[in-house]
This record gives sequence, C-alpha cells and structure tokens, in this order.
Amino acid sequence: MDLSRLIQRGEYEWELPRKGNMRVPGILYASRALVQAMDEKVYEQVRNVATLPGIVGASYAMPDAHWGYGFPIGGVAAFDPEEGGVVSAGGVGFDISCGVRLLHTGMNIEQVRPLLPDLMDALFNTIPAGVGSVGQIHLTDLRMSEMLRGGAWWAVEQGWGRPEDLDHIEEHGRMAGATPEHVSRHARRRQCDEMGTLGSGNHYLELQEVADLYDSETAKRFGLNPGDVVISIHCGSRGLGHQIGTEFLVEMAKAAKASGIALADRELACAPAKSEVGQRYLGVMRAAINCALANREIITHLARQTFAEMMPEADLTLLYDVSHNTCKEEFHKVDGKQRRLLVHRKGATRAFGAGNEELPPEFRNTGQPVLIGGSMGTASYVLAGLAENEEKSFGSACHGSGRAMSRRQARRLWQGRKLVDDLRDKGIHVRSPSMRGVAEEAPDAYKDVNEVVESAEMAGLARRVARLRPLGVVKG
Repeated sequence: MDLSRLIQRGEYEWELPRKGNMRVPGILYASRALVQAMDEKVYEQVRNVATLPGIVGASYAMPDAHWGYGFPIGGVAAFDPEEGGVVSAGGVGFDISCGVRLLHTGMNIEQVRPLLPDLMDALFNTIPAGVGSVGQIHLTDLRMSEMLRGGAWWAVEQGWGRPEDLDHIEEHGRMAGATPEHVSRHARRRQCDEMGTLGSGNHYLELQEVADLYDSETAKRFGLNPGDVVISIHCGSRGLGHQIGTEFLVEMAKAAKASGIALADRELACAPAKSEVGQRYLGVMRAAINCALANREIITHLARQTFAEMMPEADLTLLYDVSHNTCKEEFHKVDGKQRRLLVHRKGATRAFGAGNEELPPEFRNTGQPVLIGGSMGTASYVLAGLAENEEKSFGSACHGSGRAMSRRQARRLWQGRKLVDDLRDKGIHVRSPSMRGVAEEAPDAYKDVNEVVESAEMAGLARRVARLRPLGVVKG
C-alpha cells in the first residue's frame, strides 16, 4: 500500500483522510511494515465502507486486514440505525459467526507428548473435517428451528455440552432476536447434516502448548501456565451461514437501489437497518450465530469424548468462545453520548475491556480473553481486551494473522504432502482429508502472526497474555 496517501497518527495508527463521498475517515491499526504489505484493495475497501449511510466514527482496519468481499477482512464499522444506518451482509461475511474457542485440558506437555500421534488420529476420526463434511447428527426441520433459536443452550440440552460452558461463551451461548422462520429452505438443507463438523478452508481443531507468558497475573486468572496443553477450535456456521450470505447479498443489492443508496462497490450491498430487508437479515444472521455457537459446542463434546477414551484423567473446560464475523447491536459512547449502534466485525473479534458488564464476572477485572488463531505451524495467542479500545475501534481487535497471498498462489508454491512431512519433523502432527487444502493453508501464506499481535498491543487494541505453540492440527 502507498503510505503517501495516509496520515500517520502514531507508530501503529494511520488515517485515510476523508474525501469525496467518504462520510468518515478510515483508520488502519498496524506497523509500518504491515501497512506497506497490505494489498491496494484494503485501501479501496476501507474508503468505500466509509461512504455508507449512518457510519459512525471511522471505517477501521485491523493489523491482519486483507482483501475481502465488499468489506476488508479485518474490517470494523458501526452504523447508527437512528441516523439512517445500514446493515450489510458483506460487512459480516459468508461464514457468519466463524470464531474461536479455547479449552483447557488439565494436562501438561509431558503427559500428552507420548500419545500425541494417536490422539490426533482419534480426533481426526471423530470430528468430521473437509469440504461437504457431514456428522452423525441429522436435524429435522423442527429440530433445526430449535437449534437456530437456542444456540449452545440447545446443544447442552441435547446432551452435547456442559451447562457451565454457557457463561464462557459470547452472548452466553445464545443470541437473542433470532428468527429461524425466515431462514430459507435451501440454507436449512445445507445444514441439516453438518452439525459437529469443522468444514474446510482455515478451520481447524488444534492442540497447543502454552509456550510463553507476557502477563503472568492475567494468565493465572485465565488458568494458563507454561507447559499446559490447550485446545483451540476454529469454525463457524458452515453451509447455512454461507447460504444466508449469498441470498442476502442479492437481496440487499436491490434494497440499496430501492432506498436510493449509491454504492461505491456493488459488493457493499446493504439495506437500511430499519427496513424490512434489514430487519429480516438481522434475524437470520442471529440464527446463524446460534448455529455456529451450537456447532462449536458439539465439536467440544466430541473432543471431550475422545479425550475421555484416551486420557481419562483430562478435563476439558472452556476458557472462552468469541466470534469474528458478526453484526452486533451494542451501546457505545460517541462524542460523549451513549448510542445504540450496529457494529460489523468481519474478520475482527470483539475485545471488551475490564469493567464491561457483558463479560463473565471472572473477566471483569482482566478484560475479555481475545483468541488469535495462527496459521497451522505458527503460534496462536491469547490476549486480553482493553477498556480504552472502546474509543479506538468500538472494542475490537484482530482475529488471526491474515492471509498474505491467495489460496491459488499458495497451491503453486507448496505441496500439501511435503508440508505435512515438514511439520511432523518439527513435532507438529497434521491430519487432513485434503492435501490441496493443506497447501492452501501453508503457514507462509499468512502474515507474521507475531507482528500482527504486537501491532494490536502497541495500537492499544488488546494486550498480550500468552503465546501458544502448535502440537497437532485437524485441518479441514
């Protein structure tokens, strides 16, 4: 990206000045090197988002930002419904409520290492992964509606989870305001056999070792100690979310035109939040959030079953679960006044700071656990949200390392089988149904997660608590 078009506001903060049809400026949080490496599409998309009606504050890009559909991945924007604000399917993304949850195992690396290859085989055989993967659960239309309304609560009621998990899930495991009755028949069909599956792309279940601590006191409160083995689960709403995104991008393109909204890019398809289309999208998007929360809860149940068979002394307890492709109704202070806003986070995670009443009591003094996924073979991180970030990006942070190249480019450079062998030589055991998928997700196809996380901390978005080293990965 050409830095001459930006105004540097700090070492890790860059402003894209308001001009033309922009209603607000653009703000990028990243180091100089990360901003320079961002593709030009990020600049263009940050600028385009700033032209949408009712946008408040700025059009933001996180340190891991890269090109996406309409909005950049790593983009954050908030809209005021009382000021003509819009809701955009492109501002949420196709994989609605894709997110990460982190589980303790109660085991350390010395206990797990001898069983690691067999454990990864068992997890791979238990938890379906890959394109079109299906699970053991089949949902009738009635049970589908119950799941779309109940989220992780529904999964727990069915015996696929623990009640104590619910307080450690964003929205306490169930998103209010879901309208399953508006979810299309096609979306339902795509999801009826996909519960409890990882899917493909960058989704994974990963065993990790707590390698380094940056904030020992917060790490202690999070229950993280050096040498501990933890589990990260990264997945979303599968075929249902993708179908909802596909359908509403078409419908919103028509709604924008009918509402007289001039789009800088047709991929920014949106509808006034108070319109019939806008309200209907919010209802089905919330249903998809519940689908993702239920899916991750079921996968957790399957992982617990596997550990119970192989390591019965293990106890998989949930630290936290947070999504990074959502639109949430939240109250934020803008120009000294509390306003009800629709905060779009696409490839960006909520990162509320200490004192926020939305957080479980045990995190109100530390800030929310912010879970940053690595890229198969590289580190992941646990961060903690910062209260001062409320004024920086509506309490948001990066969600991962962010792609540095396309999947097609990655396939040209790497072979999946060789990557698996190379990672095994480094002590990282990869299990995947697709060597092509492994090549697309090569570690070097992503930005440097260490620099991304350092940028997030230095920009005041969240602070580092712990670094996690991969041990084994089930990859879609």
